Amino acid sequence: MQEIFANLGLGFQTAFTFTNILWVFIGGTLGTIIGMLPGLGPATGVAILIPITFGMNPATALITMCAVYYGAMFGGSRASIMINTPGDASAIVSCFDGYPMTKQGRAGAALAISALASFIGGMIGMFFLVFLTQPIAAAALKFGPAEMFSLMMFALVATITLAEGNLLKGAVAIAFGLMLSTVGIDALTGIIRFTYGAEALQDGIDFLVIIIGVYAVCEVFKNFKDINAVYKFDSKHIGKVWITKEDWKRSLPPMLRSSPLGFIVGVLPGMGGTIATFMSYAMEKNLSKKPEEFGKGAIEGLAAPEAANNACSCGAMVPLLTLGIPGSGTTAVMLGALMLLGVRPGPTLFTDHPEIAWGVIASMLIGNIILIIINLPLAIPLVQILKVPTRIMLPIIMGLALIGTYFLNYSSFDFVVVMVSAVIGYLFSKLEIPLPPLVLALILGGTTEQALRNSLVLSDGSLGIFVQKPISAVFIVLAAASLVYSLAKRKKHAA
Repeated sequence: MQEIFANLGLGFQTAFTFTNILWVFIGGTLGTIIGMLPGLGPATGVAILIPITFGMNPATALITMCAVYYGAMFGGSRASIMINTPGDASAIVSCFDGYPMTKQGRAGAALAISALASFIGGMIGMFFLVFLTQPIAAAALKFGPAEMFSLMMFALVATITLAEGNLLKGAVAIAFGLMLSTVGIDALTGIIRFTYGAEALQDGIDFLVIIIGVYAVCEVFKNFKDINAVYKFDSKHIGKVWITKEDWKRSLPPMLRSSPLGFIVGVLPGMGGTIATFMSYAMEKNLSKKPEEFGKGAIEGLAAPEAANNACSCGAMVPLLTLGIPGSGTTAVMLGALMLLGVRPGPTLFTDHPEIAWGVIASMLIGNIILIIINLPLAIPLVQILKVPTRIMLPIIMGLALIGTYFLNYSSFDFVVVMVSAVIGYLFSKLEIPLPPLVLALILGGTTEQALRNSLVLSDGSLGIFVQKPISAVFIVLAAASLVYSLAKRKKHAA
């Protein structure tokens, strides 16, 4: 316990610098704005803003990306409440009761409870994050090649089975990502693989270029059909951005129940905020004495998913920081950006770079306080951004994406890669093939391959090493259980 508080003190020393607090404010504000814009979401926001982290030290870069992440969690529900159009998938549930509250003339109360629930969920999530990361990181230091391979296989399997429920489409995304990760010079043998004579591919395909393509540029393609869309609402009818004592009394228990649930869901690879919000909403509706009010403007129906969503974002940081495995699509983007900066999150991060790991955790505590200050007094001015025409917003997003792509490697070939990736992402969306498994497989593919080959070298080619090691065997069993769960769930729905 004493060691945790000492490390947290080190984190506050890192976070409490003018530069880092400034970037928490900038990142949180930009994240809130990006979260509000329909169709973007935190993963796209982080991908677009990756270029601003160039030249930063790793601690500041990760602090900035985290601020964009949980800022988008705060802002995602704004569009749901005001125009019944979620900013991203995790804000869908906020439409159920948020927009009915607006139609009842209670938009101010809806905006207030959204910000308050996000703050409470984030702070509860941070409590768990502070006390869980160190023990998990310490245990992960004992992992060898077999344990790392089994862990990554569990993460990949869990991503396709828990998040989407469609095993075949998830497997296609995983396979495609693993294929892309093998392009370039083999790190162990020096053999050039799958470049087809293109010298630009000898160093492999930069996963950040792929990420910018499948998220940022792809979103422009998907929203192009609504290029003339303009969202209108009357700001004068929002009312006072605060809640009554009765609203607080009804909302506090759901927030306290949904926050731990959201955190647990966030820790599991691949589940994400969408699952957390639906689970919390269903739980509160089942526990409510007046379930018939849900969907008609029940304030607890908005408070619960908002708290779960922000707690989930804290939970997603646990596997990223302690194991180097993203817990969500957004943290996958963050992992790629950090690897570009020469930092690989994982168990050694807490021993080799404690100022980075704990500085990020401390900054999230500070960031939640800054964001509640931004999102309550400035709620009405912020929602005015929803009135910006799509025909203006999309070119800005495209420009930022292409500028960021060039500055990654100063290579014109990357423009080809990013546009092809965007087309692939668009086709995946039309075929309802999930993108997070592809991104996760692309980022972890090289490390997974090396762990597999090193394990087979140690065991003289025997696959038994993966079940002989206790920790490895546990992850193999968990991966198998995820597959069985997914198949059973699919069979149940088919029946």
